[in-house]
Amino acid sequence: MSHHLPDTRIPAPCIVDTGVIVNKLDMRRLLTDLGRVHYIYTHEDKVVSEGDGDVMEVFANPQRSTLVANSALYLNVYSFDYLELKQLSAQETCFDLMQEGMCLRLIPLTTPIQERREKTYNVSAIEAMMEQVLSAKWDAEIDDDCSDSF
Repeated sequence: MSHHLPDTRIPAPCIVDTGVIVNKLDMRRLLTDLGRVHYIYTHEDKVVSEGDGDVMEVFANPQRSTLVANSALYLNVYSFDYLELKQLSAQETCFDLMQEGMCLRLIPLTTPIQERREKTYNVSAIEAMMEQVLSAKWDAEIDDDCSDSF
């Protein structure tokens, strides 16, 4: 006797402000928007390390490590079993990256909008500096050409 289950699709989860994320792609998407964070690393509920830093890279590679050093965080979602999204207060969210009694808590110090503005500002500043460098180089070349003709 064969049983046929109806071909029903379960909708993808909708997580708003709190919840558990196990999908590595979703974890990566959430963490990629982080900029400056306060991190607290605990093992068996004891604080091992704490500080502020910048999320430099978020990646998914089972062969590489998560690294936190020199105020820089390189986060590998494969280093963690799941991410728990929590509200600490009405304005403060935290990201708990969990694995077997270990937790790397990330508390954002900036919002994604602030980060985008900062990146846009940095790109504009770099473009302006490049313009000045190129202009100075062209001026120097023109000066060299003029001095050679005398």
